[in-house]
Amino acid sequence: MTQAEGFQRNAESVASHRCEVAEHRWVNDRYKYLRLRAPGPLARATRAGQFYQLKCPVSDDLQPFLLRPMSVYGMGPQPETLEFLYNVTGLGTLAISDLAVGDHMDIVGPLGNTFFLGPEFKRIMVVARGVGLATMAPLVQMAADRGIAVTAIMSARAPKDLMRDEFLRGAPADVHCVYDSDGSSDVDAVEALVRRQLEQHSHDAVYTCGSHRLLMLLQRVLADYPDVLGQVAMEQRMACGMGVCLSCVRLFDTAEGDKQFLRVCREGPVFSIRDVVGEVEFG
Repeated sequence: MTQAEGFQRNAESVASHRCEVAEHRWVNDRYKYLRLRAPGPLARATRAGQFYQLKCPVSDDLQPFLLRPMSVYGMGPQPETLEFLYNVTGLGTLAISDLAVGDHMDIVGPLGNTFFLGPEFKRIMVVARGVGLATMAPLVQMAADRGIAVTAIMSARAPKDLMRDEFLRGAPADVHCVYDSDGSSDVDAVEALVRRQLEQHSHDAVYTCGSHRLLMLLQRVLADYPDVLGQVAMEQRMACGMGVCLSCVRLFDTAEGDKQFLRVCREGPVFSIRDVVGEVEFG
């Protein structure tokens, strides 16, 4: 099978949906909230950790070529609602930011795997920074719905960037905020905070997204807590989002002690924290 044939087969197995913009607004000076009115079954089929490929609008000034992968921020509560929270940073997101209520957008998905939340879990920890909070917000809601206690460690450049309310969305949590502006987000300080929380309360799982530095920190900490599940939703540049172009491969450890390349879009984006290989040198 040629690469083009493989892409066509994968594309046919994932549906494209035309959605209407129901709400679109700035949350702060960097992030925007986007709510789409999607086909009824779509929101019900979407799970925490999954993402969609969004087709960016094209204008005379902005002509992004590739679709943009974006984690799902929320599903519902209306049956035809999908929500996204994104950082306006480049050509694609700048084009998306111009969409007005009533405009339409084509999206592909849902794509990728999901976070695991065991039925026996009593308490989890979520460690989020930046736009990573959008990826884990559905997980926090799912835990709250099941009566699972949440320890939330939130990191941001400064208090104005934190978006605590947007992350928790009313869910109860034991919240700890750290910032670059006062040095409390330094690696050593956050590691001490994570270890302190793991010692004070029994946690069944730790989840993260949005920062390679936090990922590596948690990998180091969880080496001392072998019974605690660790999962990360990986952020990676993608082209096709369907596992064909291989632009999003990352290196992981295997159970046999070897290493292998996996596609973030296809085998992920959720992986075991312990399996991620941090730094790779080629040549």
